[in-house]
Amino acid sequence: MQAADQARAIIDALEPVAAEHGIDVVDVEVVGATKAPCVRVRLDHADEDAPTITLDELALQNEWVESVLDELDPMSGSYTLEVSSPGMDRPLRRAHDFERFAGNNVQLTTFATSGRKRFSGRLEGIEGSTVSLTLDDGEPVSFELDEIRRCTIRPDFGSKSRSK
Repeated sequence: MQAADQARAIIDALEPVAAEHGIDVVDVEVVGATKAPCVRVRLDHADEDAPTITLDELALQNEWVESVLDELDPMSGSYTLEVSSPGMDRPLRRAHDFERFAGNNVQLTTFATSGRKRFSGRLEGIEGSTVSLTLDDGEPVSFELDEIRRCTIRPDFGSKSRSK
C-alpha cells in the first residue's frame, strides 16, 4: 500500500473517534523509509472558535490515537507515531478548510502531469468544489478540489493571521 493510501486509511479510521473527542483530524502523513516509516497525525479542536490545541491537550489525545492505529495496524512493521498541532503552515484538505481559511496566503501543489504544478497566493475560497486563488502576481486561478495534491497556509509574519 502506498503512503497516500495508508494516510487515507488512517484518516478514515481516526475521524469518527476524533469527533467523539471534539477533535479535528487536520492531516495525516506517512513519511520516511519503508522499513521505519513515521506516521504524522495533526490534530486541532473541532470547534473553529477554540484556540489552537495545546501540547497538554495533544498529550490527552495520544491514547485514543494509538488505540485506533493499533486496531487498524496500518503498517506491516514498526513505525514512529507523531501527534502534533497543525502548526503555522496548516495543511488544507477538505472543502470546509478552504472556506474556513479564505483570505490567508497559501502554497498549493496540483496533480498536474504537465505545465505548472506549484502556485502561491491568496486563498479566495471555495464554491462547490472549485478552489479560487489570486496568485502573488495578481492573476486569478481556480482548481477543482480533487486536482489539489497539497495546500498549506503560508505564514505571514508581517500582519496578524486570520487563522485560529
